[in-house]
Amino acid sequence: MSASLKSVAADALPPLSAAARAAQAELERLLPGAVSARASDRIAYARDMWPLALMWIRQGRIPTPPELVVWPKTEGQLQAVVRLARERALPLVPYGAGSGVCGGTWAVKGGVSVDLKFLDALEPVDRAARTVDVGAGMLGEPLERRLDAQGYTLGHFPSSIYMSTVGGWLAARSAGQLSGRYGKIEDMTLSVRAVLGTGELVETPERPASGVDLASLLIGSEGTLGFFTRARLRVHPRPEARAFRGAELPSVQAGLEAIRQIFRAGLRPAVVRLYDPFDTTFVGKGTPRTHRATPPSFQGAWERAVVPALLRAVAPRTLGRPGLFNAAAAVLHKSRLILMFEGEAQRAAAEEEAARDICRSLGAKDLGEAPGQQWLAKRYDVSFRMSKIVEANAFADTMEVAAPWEKVHEVYERVHQAASPHAFVLCHFSHAYLEGCSLYFSFVGSGGSEAEMADRYDALWRSALSAAVAAGANVSHHHGVGLLKAKALLGSLGEGSAALRSLKQAFDPDGIMNPGKLGL
Repeated sequence: MSASLKSVAADALPPLSAAARAAQAELERLLPGAVSARASDRIAYARDMWPLALMWIRQGRIPTPPELVVWPKTEGQLQAVVRLARERALPLVPYGAGSGVCGGTWAVKGGVSVDLKFLDALEPVDRAARTVDVGAGMLGEPLERRLDAQGYTLGHFPSSIYMSTVGGWLAARSAGQLSGRYGKIEDMTLSVRAVLGTGELVETPERPASGVDLASLLIGSEGTLGFFTRARLRVHPRPEARAFRGAELPSVQAGLEAIRQIFRAGLRPAVVRLYDPFDTTFVGKGTPRTHRATPPSFQGAWERAVVPALLRAVAPRTLGRPGLFNAAAAVLHKSRLILMFEGEAQRAAAEEEAARDICRSLGAKDLGEAPGQQWLAKRYDVSFRMSKIVEANAFADTMEVAAPWEKVHEVYERVHQAASPHAFVLCHFSHAYLEGCSLYFSFVGSGGSEAEMADRYDALWRSALSAAVAAGANVSHHHGVGLLKAKALLGSLGEGSAALRSLKQAFDPDGIMNPGKLGL
């Protein structure tokens, strides 16, 4: 633990409330050896990976620590915790692996952090139905590894797979990197079990079923209605083969049109990632040359080699002046597209060839298989880079929204313009559908002192998210809402926010379940 956090543990953690003190002994009776009020545990469970929280921690601040931490091992124990919390008016906050980036696990009203990772049972795959029953506390990587040993895959590979749980995926409507073929987590989920704010354990009817889809009400609710304990998920045979293709498109617009045509043609790449020109300068670094390269013109060589090299060299030194840097990056035009198809070998190859023809018709330069293979080898690296950025007295964050095809480019332009004064702006487009796709913005900025940096971060998010919604995007595609986007979500729902509050009252009449998230 750092010196600043030791100081927090010793001097600044608030004392337990009367309700928490009264509940502690009863919780220890219900969960022997699985209750803690230790400062180290309260600090560890006080945050997720929201960048704003990391800034506060650098200052030695823990604004909203839980008062107690508990580790239920069964559904019955979790029910007992919820019933006691109702009696004591004690808020409960679910905790999976803590990799969320929106403040979804913050104990804004104190109370109890409920770590659900012991609910991690995994049943053998039902080979006839191609389903698997899994506990909400199961981490993603061991789940996929154990399915692979049986010859199957869930097809859900978020970049946080080593540090996220099935329950967290369900809570935030997670999307994995192979969503083009397998869908988001809600598309893989046949039924769920959850403990509601009433203390009741419910199991939703297995899809397909008639009537109201209770699972759809719970998935994406971020623990505000109930805590997931178990899910039945659809699995697929391990893919026989993969086919990769990289392409360089003359512009972002051409790349978006290529993706749109690929999906309209009935092709389903597991991976589709289009990098804007600025992001292309970074993702393309170190990519092997293609054997079909042609002698470049002076302008082409400038754009492909000189400008990207200059941008990479200058970027770390110009974090405090992002507007100038973003303007300089505007001279770039070409965008890189990465595609990966998987499944039965002949079909994957045929779909890749058809997609290549579409790209060629839009002026693409074929980059071969190497860009896709390189991406696959490094696809989880982004989840382990935050510490270096924080050490450099900077911040990095991502904002993922989605929009219909006719709005995608406008959202891209408006967000870029709104965010440019506050941070470096990069974007890639992924998670595509017949109707549109997701835009995944990456922001990197600095601001002198910790306070100035936090102010810049707040200004960045206000500007960028407002611009995205005004241009026709939704509030979030797959990272969830948490505290960060709660106000924006309620604004986007309009009069529908009253229905959301009514659901909250029905499922959690005492308001104890993850208060403050989703604006509830």
